[in-house]
Amino acid sequence: MGYAEFYRRSIDDRDAFWAEQARLIDWKEPPRTICDHSHPPFTRWFAGGTTNLCHNAVDRHLKDRADQPALIYVSTETGAERTYTFRELHGEVQRAAAALKDLGVQKGDRVLIYMPMIAEAAFAMLACARIGAIHSVVFGGFASVSLASRIEDATPKVIISADAGSRGGKVLAYKPLLDEAIRLSSHKPESVLLVDRGLAPMERVAGRDHDWAELTGRHSPAAVPCEWLDSTAISYTIYTSGTTGRPKGVQRDVGGYAVALAASMKHIFLGEPGETYFSTSDIGWVVGHSYIVYGPLIAGMATIMYEGLPIRPDAGIWWSLVEKYKVSAMFSAPTAVRVLKKQDPAFLKKYDLSSLKALFLAGEPLDEPTARWISDGLGVPIIDNYWQTESGWPILTIANGVEKKSSKFGSPGVPMYGYDVKLVHESTGEELTRPDEKGVVVIEGPTPPGFMQTVWGDDERFVKTYWQTVPGRMVYSTFDWGIRDEDGYFYILGRTDDVINVAGHRLGTREIEESISSHPNVAEVAVVGVADPLKGQAAMAFVVARDASALTDDKAKLKLEGDIMKLVDEQLGAVARPSRVHFVNLLPKTRSGKLLRRAIQAVAEGRDAGDLTTIEDPSALQQIRDLMGPIQK
Repeated sequence: MGYAEFYRRSIDDRDAFWAEQARLIDWKEPPRTICDHSHPPFTRWFAGGTTNLCHNAVDRHLKDRADQPALIYVSTETGAERTYTFRELHGEVQRAAAALKDLGVQKGDRVLIYMPMIAEAAFAMLACARIGAIHSVVFGGFASVSLASRIEDATPKVIISADAGSRGGKVLAYKPLLDEAIRLSSHKPESVLLVDRGLAPMERVAGRDHDWAELTGRHSPAAVPCEWLDSTAISYTIYTSGTTGRPKGVQRDVGGYAVALAASMKHIFLGEPGETYFSTSDIGWVVGHSYIVYGPLIAGMATIMYEGLPIRPDAGIWWSLVEKYKVSAMFSAPTAVRVLKKQDPAFLKKYDLSSLKALFLAGEPLDEPTARWISDGLGVPIIDNYWQTESGWPILTIANGVEKKSSKFGSPGVPMYGYDVKLVHESTGEELTRPDEKGVVVIEGPTPPGFMQTVWGDDERFVKTYWQTVPGRMVYSTFDWGIRDEDGYFYILGRTDDVINVAGHRLGTREIEESISSHPNVAEVAVVGVADPLKGQAAMAFVVARDASALTDDKAKLKLEGDIMKLVDEQLGAVARPSRVHFVNLLPKTRSGKLLRRAIQAVAEGRDAGDLTTIEDPSALQQIRDLMGPIQK
């Protein structure tokens, strides 16, 4: 079956299609209803069925691959490296589950996980799934105020944390941040379970704080059976980054998510049992949930959990792991590739990468020059994919497990099965059907398995935030601009609120960034719209040069700025030309690698940059402040 037919069947014969995909996982009781969309926009998948994420990720593999690698933990921060077989993972998860039960955790209780990238974090997530507790993983190192707001919203019975994380050789103590967050929060957890890595001292609160090793060590590796859960029960909540006001908890189910991940590993990520998957994300983000912990394990693969940087001890560390563990599929972010782009390209050729079928990228738009650079360097297919925390798995990409299709550099691909993706006019909501028409990317309900069920504790907010009524129907808005070419490939042009309106002309920051990044001396670029008294807005670009050695004086900078403006003129027209191109050593990013465009825009306009708790390096934003200071004066 070709992909076009496969996709069309997922839309037109939805129940039969997803009933087939549901056979990729184990059910205690098979579902009675495949898709219940009787109360739109809410969708209930596989109602009446009972299953368990931990069973599908761990227990069911014991029969055929108990002694195969399951979790490969590597930390270049501490020098730790250990492989857990499925049998060993099974034992560790049960010990963790027993420890949670000791602390009174029952089905439906919330457990907040605030941990670095260590094996115990995966054990904790799977232990929650095993006993039917709802985990809420918060990115390790979040500042206390942000953590406190998530504690208040999730109301966890137990928090699991550690003494510290480490990044680039710098230790970040978690326990003081956690203690302060609990002090600030109106909700107080009954217990805190702590992993002591020996990286930072920890003050213990008597009666509340417990030691992971001591508590899990009391139990045998066969302590806790799986709790069979309704397919529509809540598996976890995860908070979307960059939200304003009260944090927004994306709520996900059990059965639909398990099926979605099992299907994606087969159809999209080319995963086979016994192979190795390497996602360079963090468990604090949705990619880490779906494609470090659950997805690969459900597929019977080994999964690498990596703590460290892509350039430490050198820029070959990731590729050395691909060679050592025979990684077949790798998932990373364009931002990471751009970091590697500034390193010696010889590292890309140093290791045997013959096991690698493809490199998948997501998180930021993938510009064509970066895609070509890494494709030429690795010699494997580079497959961009577009999705969101809310979707849980890719919305747009290439499903080479169904039919081999060519990627188009600059495009994440075509709609994935189950996603009825449309482009609509921003004002009228009318569907745009002609090639290269710019509109808002929306999804017509019902949304597929694995998609968010609602906003945790706030159905009304879910409807008001994400759903809009367009002529004749209700659609989910991605809040992203896009176009579609004559072959059906989508191109994402940036957030709807990242579109610059220059004298009535709407320009996506993505389009301008793509043009600027094609200059041979541009490694990274961020374009923001800055208020302009004449045109309403003007584009302003901030560039990291590939070779900054020549930019030693204003004359050289002005020359490169002029060359870049000329390039944009030639590629997009004078209306898209940035008002200024500023050169910086690094761009402000979150610790997960996303550009802080809102903060850049705020500083460029002389405003407060807002919540910067996720910023990787504050000096990056300070550079922009310093540049803007004399200009604003």
